Amino acid sequence: MDVLHERCAGLDVHQETVVCCVLISEPGGRCRKEFRTFGTMTGDLEALRDWLRDRGVSHVAMESTGVFWKPVYAVLEGHVEIVVGNAQHIRNVPGRKTDIKDAEWLGQLLRHGLIRASFVPPPEFRELRELLRFRRGMVQDGVRLRNRMIRRLEGAGIKLAAVASDVFGVSGRAMLRALIDGTQSPAEMADLARRRMRSKLPVLARALDGRLSDSDRFLLDLDLRQLERLEADLGVLDERIDGKMAPYREQQRRLMEIPGVEAVAAATILAEVGIDMAVFGTAKRLAAWAGVCPGNRESAGKTKAAATRKGNPHLKAALFTAAASAVCKKGSYYKAKYYRLKARQGAKRALMAIAHKIWSRCSRC
Repeated sequence: MDVLHERCAGLDVHQETVVCCVLISEPGGRCRKEFRTFGTMTGDLEALRDWLRDRGVSHVAMESTGVFWKPVYAVLEGHVEIVVGNAQHIRNVPGRKTDIKDAEWLGQLLRHGLIRASFVPPPEFRELRELLRFRRGMVQDGVRLRNRMIRRLEGAGIKLAAVASDVFGVSGRAMLRALIDGTQSPAEMADLARRRMRSKLPVLARALDGRLSDSDRFLLDLDLRQLERLEADLGVLDERIDGKMAPYREQQRRLMEIPGVEAVAAATILAEVGIDMAVFGTAKRLAAWAGVCPGNRESAGKTKAAATRKGNPHLKAALFTAAASAVCKKGSYYKAKYYRLKARQGAKRALMAIAHKIWSRCSRC
């Protein structure tokens, strides 16, 4: 095989160590190998960088092992060309079960150009990624807290969720605090309802008539306070994200013109793929990377059912959320398309098709 990189290195990255194998081409087609093990502290990684520089290494390959590759990437970025490979794509040859052999195998694959590089966005988008992924986790934590509180109320015979469309709205929270205090009658708690909920006063009074124990009230109080702190922190995080999005306001505005794509979804799309679509080659490759293109499995001229690939889970979740919103918009193309597909293929496949449509339009913005 042709040698593409005369001086390259393979890194086998772990939590505490980085095993490095440097491959240097010599006259006569021979290849000289040098091995060295480094720690993963910042000083150790800087020593690794200097050692690679002294040997004239131009390209480095490593697997995307958990989060352990990230500090290595940050130290080496800008000094050598880094190829981060998907561990599922790099199948170890039988017998190569030591760290040194793994590093050597990575170096050999890189030397001949046999590693497909994973997409790693520029530093500013990596920071935005972390903020938005953390936000998604906070939103999921809030959903878990709300569901846990509703289950506790249901277990005590309080059917507030069956009457109020939003248990955690202004009226619902006032009733929750009254339930935690335990000093008011069901009718008095129902009287805390505001606006349109006041038309449900008799039903609310019956729904609030339950048996909350002291432990239930204590745990509800903890959950409600945790939820309020989470919502306050979420507001601070949103301000931070909004500040980081300032240079990309125009791209965000153009994405928000697509039905179903709101501000957070647009920010997530930009954070996950950046603004340079050329790194993906074609729109079809970008759709496959996002995990919203149809599965492809053909053998002996017959096309068989195949699941879609996993893709980027954060981007995929944002696109499905946008698709679910788009199909609810009255008079939109996506709504008509969804119901046509749903009749033949079912709801899940139809929603996947709408997510693909939205993503195809996003890639052109």
